[in-house]
Amino acid sequence: MRVAVLAGGVGGARFLRGVRAASLDYDVTAIVNTGDDVTLHGLRICPDLDSVMYTLAGAHDTERGWGRKDESWRIMAELSGYGAEPAWFRLGDLDIATHLVRTRMLDAGYSLSDVTTALCERWQPGVTLVPMSDERCETHVIVDLDGGRRAIHFQEWWVKHRAGLPPHAFVQVGLDDAQAAPGAVAALSAADVVLVAPSNPVVSIGTILGVPGIRKALDAARAPVIGVSPIIGGAPVRGMADACLPAIGVEVSAEGVGRHYGARAEGGLLDGWLIAETDSADLPSIRVRHVPLLMTDDEATAAMVRAALELAHAAR
Repeated sequence: MRVAVLAGGVGGARFLRGVRAASLDYDVTAIVNTGDDVTLHGLRICPDLDSVMYTLAGAHDTERGWGRKDESWRIMAELSGYGAEPAWFRLGDLDIATHLVRTRMLDAGYSLSDVTTALCERWQPGVTLVPMSDERCETHVIVDLDGGRRAIHFQEWWVKHRAGLPPHAFVQVGLDDAQAAPGAVAALSAADVVLVAPSNPVVSIGTILGVPGIRKALDAARAPVIGVSPIIGGAPVRGMADACLPAIGVEVSAEGVGRHYGARAEGGLLDGWLIAETDSADLPSIRVRHVPLLMTDDEATAAMVRAALELAHAAR
């Protein structure tokens, strides 16, 4: 079976561990958000791709939830000594090596897809990782800051301000003119099932779906699309989706996100929707199933994935 997964960030990375555990003989491709990408200190940084790669390789820092385990910070200390900004975005010494290799390859003319494949040759994540697009797309957030309304990069809003500045809107610069990465289109076209990870519906999944070629491939695909709610009991399990959803007029609930994605039968995204046992979702045109959604370990996540695959079979 061929499985395509739309994923972003730490939640997507954890979900993919469950996909891998539940489907050892499946061909799994993760289509990963790149709207969080940023260039700092001359290095091209792809936080979601790296989080997925490190997590699947068992090299991530489980306490911080991002970056490499057993990390050191000497380079950042030296940068701080020079007063080199931004100091709020920390890059570990081991992590910087990844960004150096990526930046050097991109500068040499390789596509982001090619670079991702090369990086994964070392880490062997067990699934195929592809960016949503090889072209530069970056999410910016419209906020009130310094006495006026201005756009700041998503990373500045997320990391420096901890999503504490109320967002008026999210703008994905370059997204409308971007093309879907060839590997992403191929995975969606060939998929027997498409899973939507419990990642941020606005800045992760929403950004992936905003790539014109991605949505076109999804609309043309015959595979059922099954989503997993990132909201349990009216709050995100991880991350700051509750700071993002109100900005686009979506209720912070399993039903609200399900309605936001919409029923595939009515031009939306979903054939099926997994929600927590304690939640409810009145979505007449979408198959809704209650399952435990806390990704406490790989087996719990694998059980969730198996439920999604069963729902996909029922939706065929």
